[in-house]
Amino acid sequence: MKIVVDINHPAHVHYFKNFIWEMEKKGHKVLITATRKDITYELLNNYGFDFIDIGSYGNSLIKKLINIPIIDLKMYFAVKSFNPDIFIGFGSIRAAHVSYLLRKKCIIFEDTEHSMEQIRLYLPFADAVCTPACFKKDLGRKQVRYNGYTELAHLHPNYFTPNPAVLDEIGLSKKDKFIILRFVSWKASHDVGQHGITNKKVLVKELEKYGRVLITSEAGLDDELEKYRIRISPEKMHDLLYYATLYIGEGATMATESAILGTPSIYVSSLVGTMGNFVELEQKYNLMFNYKENYQAVEKAFEIIQNPELKRIWKEKKEKLVKEKIDVTAFMTWFAENYPKSFNEIKENPEAQNSFRLN
Repeated sequence: MKIVVDINHPAHVHYFKNFIWEMEKKGHKVLITATRKDITYELLNNYGFDFIDIGSYGNSLIKKLINIPIIDLKMYFAVKSFNPDIFIGFGSIRAAHVSYLLRKKCIIFEDTEHSMEQIRLYLPFADAVCTPACFKKDLGRKQVRYNGYTELAHLHPNYFTPNPAVLDEIGLSKKDKFIILRFVSWKASHDVGQHGITNKKVLVKELEKYGRVLITSEAGLDDELEKYRIRISPEKMHDLLYYATLYIGEGATMATESAILGTPSIYVSSLVGTMGNFVELEQKYNLMFNYKENYQAVEKAFEIIQNPELKRIWKEKKEKLVKEKIDVTAFMTWFAENYPKSFNEIKENPEAQNSFRLN
C-alpha cells in the first residue's frame, strides 16, 4: 500500500510518527507532505523523516484563504507520481481535496469541534473522519468515533517511556518542583477572536514562589519573560511535561498531553467548554481543569501545587484513563490497512475497537 501522510502542525508529527513507523515495518510505502508552521520541519528532521515541503499558508486569515488552492496544487503535483492508495491527515483540507482529484481514499482525524470552517472545507471530499468518542459534534455518515484521544497516538505507554535525561539538560532533578507555562500565537483560523492568559508577568512572578517556571511559546516574548523560555530539542518536550509539577497554559494540545501523562493540567482559554475531550478529562478523570478567566486558573494552580501527594494522586488517575482508552496508533494502523472494511466494521460494531485496549 502507498500512503500519503500530511503534516500541517508540529503536533501532527507526534500524532503520526508511530503510525508511519508501524506502516513502514509492515512493508507499506509512506510519503510525507508538510507545510511550514513553527517547529514542524525541525521535528520532522530530528525524527529522521524525509518529507516534501509544500510551503506555508501564511499568518493572516486572508493569506490562508488565498493559499488554499495554491497549496492544494503544490500537493497535487508533489504526490501524483507517487500514485498513492490512500491519504491520511489531521483536519487536512488539502489531503481531502487532492485525494478527491486523484480519485483516491482519504481518512481524516479530527478533534477540534470549533474548527467548523476547516471541517466544512474538507468534509465533502474526505471518505472517513475519525474523532474521539467524546467529540461533541455529529459530522454525519462519514464519522467514526474511537475510544481515545489523539494525543494517545504518541503518549500511550506502548510507545512512550519518559527519559529523565532532559532534567539534567536544564539543571533540574526529579525532586524539584517546576511549572511549565504555554503561550500560543492565536493565529490559527479557529482562534480568531479568542484569548487566553492575561497579565503573563504577574502570573510568572506568583508561580515562582512555588517552583521554577519554564515557558514555551509560539509567539515572541519580551525581555523580562524570554529568560524563562525552555531551550531543549522539541522532541524532548513530552519528557519534560511528564516530570513537571504542573502545566498551565493556552495550548490545547499540550494541556491534553500533560493530563494524559499524569501531570496536573490547567487550560486557560475563552474556548473552554467547546471541546469534548477537555470536558471528559475534567469531569470524568479529574486530570485537567478548564478556566476562561485568568484569576480562576491562578487560584487553582496554587491549590494544586501545595499538595504533597500530587504526583501519586495524578498517577492513579492517569492509569485509570489508560486502562479505559485504546491504543490509538494501533487503531490508526488497523483502520488504514483494512480500509474500507474497517470503516464498516466499526460502524456496525463500535465495541470491536476494544481489542486495542491495554491488556
